Amino acid sequence: MSDLDVGVYLPQIGFTYPELLHRAQRCAELGIGSLWIYDHLYGPGAPDLPSLEAWTLATALLSRTERLTIGHLVLCNQFRHPALLAQMASTLAEIAPGRFALGLGSGSIADEHERAGLPWGSFADRSGRLAETLEILTQAFTDRRIDFTGEHYSVRDVAVVPAPSVRPPIVIGGVGEKYTLPLVARYADVWNVPTYALGELERKLDVLRSCCADIGRDPASITLSLQAVMALAPDDASVAQVRAKAEKRFGAPAYGLAEGGLVGTAPEVVERLRELRETGFGQVILFTHDRGSDLSLELLASRVLPEF
Repeated sequence: MSDLDVGVYLPQIGFTYPELLHRAQRCAELGIGSLWIYDHLYGPGAPDLPSLEAWTLATALLSRTERLTIGHLVLCNQFRHPALLAQMASTLAEIAPGRFALGLGSGSIADEHERAGLPWGSFADRSGRLAETLEILTQAFTDRRIDFTGEHYSVRDVAVVPAPSVRPPIVIGGVGEKYTLPLVARYADVWNVPTYALGELERKLDVLRSCCADIGRDPASITLSLQAVMALAPDDASVAQVRAKAEKRFGAPAYGLAEGGLVGTAPEVVERLRELRETGFGQVILFTHDRGSDLSLELLASRVLPEF
C-alpha cells in the first residue's frame, strides 16, 4: 500500500500574515507535506474580517518555505481569465518547482460575485466556464500555447513562456454528478472531496469510475483526495475537551465532523486514516479543530505521520 499524503487546510479568515507564515513554516519544519488555503474575496459570511488574497498569499508562503507544497481549495474560476491564470500558474510553478498545486472549482459563493459585479449564473453556466478553463490550462501546460474558441472564452495563439519545468497538478474540487465529476474524469490529476460529501464517498467514487469508463480513462490515474476535520487529542483525558471544541467550531453539517471520523487520540486517528487509504484515498487534507495550533501540528507530525 502506498504512502498517504497528509496536508493541512488553513482557511485564512481572521489570520494575520505573520500567523499564517508561522503555521506554514512549522508545517515545513515538521515534515507535513502540504498547506492549503481558500480563494474568496472575503471570508464567507464574514465580510468585515481580515482575509488575505489567495494568490498573493500562496506566492508569499512559497517564497518563505522549503519542501512545503501550497495549494488552494479551491481557486474560483470566475475570478481570473483562464489565459491569465495559465500564465500565473506557470510562473508560480517555475518559481517553486514541484511545490504548487493548482486547485480549481466553479465558484461557491454567489454573494461575493454580486457585490463585486462578477458574473455568477447557473451551476451549468459556471461548469461550462470551468470546462473551458480546464481545456485552456491543458493546452498551456501540454503545448505551451493556447489557441481556443469556446462559448465563454476565446484565446488566439497565446504562448505560455516560460513553461514550468514541473507541471503543476490540477486539483478539481466538488462532487456534482452531472457536471463536476465528468470534468474530474477528463482533466484532473487530483480529485478533492469537500467535507460536505464525506457521507457519500462510496456513491461518488462509483460515479467517478463510471465517468472515467465513459471516456476510457483509468480511474487509478486520478489521486483521490478529501477534506476532513481532525480533532487530535494528546491523551484520553483530553478527548472530551477536544471534541467539544471541534463541535463548537466545526459542528455544522457541512463540515462532516461525524462522517470524517477523525476525532480522538493518535491511534484512533491513525486507524481512520488507514481505512481511508484502504478505500483508495491517497491524500487527506485536514482542518485541525484549533486552526493549526503548534500543539496540533506537532502531534500530527510526531504521532500520526510516522505511521504512513
